[in-house]
Formats: sequence, C-alpha cells, structure tokens
Amino acid sequence: MRVAGAGQVRGAAITRGSVARVGVATAISALCGYAVLYLAARDLDPAGFSVFGVFWGAFGLVGGAAYGLLQEATREVRSTGHVEVTEGPQTHPMRVGAGLGVVAATVMAVTAPLWAPHVFSESRALSVILLSAGLAGFCVHATLLGLHAGLGNWGQYGGLMVTDAVIRVVVAAATFLLGWGLLGFLWATVGGAVGWVLLLLVSPAARMAARVRTPRGTGTFLAGAAHSIAAAGASAILVMGFPVLLKATSGELGAAGGVVILAVTLTRAPLLVPLTAMQGNLIAHFVDHRGHRLKALIAPALVVLMLGAVGVLAAWLVGPWLIRVAFGAAYTPAGSLLAWLTAGAVAIALLTLTGAATVAAAQHRAYSIGWVGATAASAALLSLPLDLEQRTVIALLCGPVVGIAVHLAALARAGR
Repeated sequence: MRVAGAGQVRGAAITRGSVARVGVATAISALCGYAVLYLAARDLDPAGFSVFGVFWGAFGLVGGAAYGLLQEATREVRSTGHVEVTEGPQTHPMRVGAGLGVVAATVMAVTAPLWAPHVFSESRALSVILLSAGLAGFCVHATLLGLHAGLGNWGQYGGLMVTDAVIRVVVAAATFLLGWGLLGFLWATVGGAVGWVLLLLVSPAARMAARVRTPRGTGTFLAGAAHSIAAAGASAILVMGFPVLLKATSGELGAAGGVVILAVTLTRAPLLVPLTAMQGNLIAHFVDHRGHRLKALIAPALVVLMLGAVGVLAAWLVGPWLIRVAFGAAYTPAGSLLAWLTAGAVAIALLTLTGAATVAAAQHRAYSIGWVGATAASAALLSLPLDLEQRTVIALLCGPVVGIAVHLAALARAGR
C-alpha cells in the first residue's frame, strides 16, 4: 500500500463547510423532489397519483437498497488512511457497483412476472423496464457517492445529488407542459439515475474517485455490502418504498390511498430526505468518533427531536391548508393525521441515525437485523383490522422502535 500525494489524503475531517455544502445540495434536491410531486399531483387525479406514487416508492425502495453500496464504500474508504493501494488484496468499488447493478437489474426483470402484478396496476411492462434500468444506474450512482464521502469530496458529493434531482424535475416539467401524463412521470422518476455519467464526463475529481481501490478483497467488500444492502433495502421500505408496502397489504388503494400516500410523502420529506442525503456525513462522523459512538449520537438525535417537534406542530396547524392550496381540494388530509405522520417520520429519522452509527461500527449484522425487524413490525401492524389512516400511523410510529432498540444494544455491546 502506498501513501498518496498531497491533496489526496483520504478521510478529510467533517467540518461546518462540508456539512453546509451537503446541506445546500440536500435542500436543492428536496425542492426538486417536491416539484416533481407537485407537478404529478396537479396533472393527475388522486387515483392516477396513487399509481405514480407506488412507482415513485418502488424506485425509492430499490434505490434505497442500493444505498448500501454508498454506506460500505464510505466506511471502507474512510477507515483507511491511503488513496492508492498497490499490493495485497484490493477492491475496485466502482466495478463492484456496476456489476451488482447489472445482476440486480437482470434478476428484477426475470422475476417480474412473480411480483409486478401485485405492485403495478397500469403500464406494467414499462414500469418493470424503467425500474430495472434505473436500479442498474443507481447502483453506480450510490457507489460513487460513497467514494466521494469517504474521500471528503463533499462538493462533488453534493454535485452528484443535485444532478440527479435536476434531471428528474426537468423531465417532470416537460411532462406537465407537453401532456405526457402518467408515462412521463414514470420516466422522470428514474431519469436522474444517469447523473453519474454526466459528472464523470465533466469532473476530474469524480474520475479520480472512481479509480479508488480499497485495501481488502472483493469478497470481504461484498460480505459487508450484503448486510448494508439488506438493511438499506429494509430501511427503504419504510423511508421511500412505504407506498409499495401499503399497496401490498391493502390491495387497491384508489383515491383515498392517493391522499394518504401524498400525506406520508410530504410529512417525511423535510426530515428524511436530508438524513438520507447526509448518510456519508453521518457515517464519516461516527467513524471519526469510534471510541464513543453512543455519546456521538446525542447531538444529532436532539436536533432531530427538536426539528420534529416543530414539524408536528406545523403539520397540525397549517398542513391541511398548505396541501389544499398547493395540490387542490381533492387532497384534504386532516391536521391530526399530518401531525401523527410527522411523528412517525421522527421515529424513522432516529432509526436512521442509530443505523448510521451501527454500520460505522462495522456491526453489519445488528444493522441489518434492526432495519429488517423494524420493517417486519411495520408490515405486521399494517395488517391490523383498522382503517387505512390508523394502520399507517401505528405502523410508522411503532415499527421503528424495534430497530432502534436493536441498534442501541449493539452499540452498547461494542462500547464495552
């Protein structure tokens, strides 16, 4: 292993400037996401929006699973002090990400007859094709994000996020203006998955990051990534893919389902979009504080709780009015529903924090068990004999508690 030259030291410290850069990129990405949802809701009726919402959630689910590659690449690069690996076992993360993307897309397409009829009620063939191709691209996207996070290239990290988001909103705006309807919004959902190609074409720093190798064998990298992908997939069900879980446990959603999906998406985005985007920062932070990770959890958890309390109050008081003004009278959720869904988003945000600390501690098994347990609990709660709104609130509030307990127990054992 050879030490890199000046300016190439891996793992630059987390600074206010780096957090600010990612924060700005996150804000832009969130606004673009809101813009896509706004355009879709204005262009489609609630029943049509529920179809779009399920596809949006499905891509969020598979893309969220691909974020396991981001987590493992970040941890591997951040835990090592050198850029250039010239001897011994080594892994080229970008090649691994590309290979996994192709394999995952192929498996998804081949198995589509088994699951697609239960998920997509319209444009089934196109949905499967777009979902498979989007997943392949997003695996490379997530790996490149992880390499940037490990290297401390926060400007490039944010640039890749923004490129993805801007491509989506451009396609959605064209769909709205040209009347492409539901199909156009399906294309908009996955359009950003090619953003990494554009960044590699224009950025020398991105090309340098793409060439980085990590100092362990590919099998070791894949073993860690497998746990991270399993956990990220489970987390994605709760964070982005919840409409898919709702559809799978409720059957036909209709107009009422469209209202609930929009409410869930809008109430969780202010907290969970930034946290998801800042996974690289969080994992790097917990790696840097490897001696006292439980203590390092306190400050970000307090920030989440304070922001969440403000969000719950705002959702209750002004949420229904904002949604009615922005999306039309067909979307009229109650203030109490919005407040409870926001509280559920806080629970998932705390689970995201404990998960980042757990994966930074290389507690891959506990990390995946925590997220899978939370998802299984939420799915079971969605089967309760209650109406759609009540089941949704209970599942989002109580399911994450299972995962938080698993993560905290693992971190306590690792500390001892």
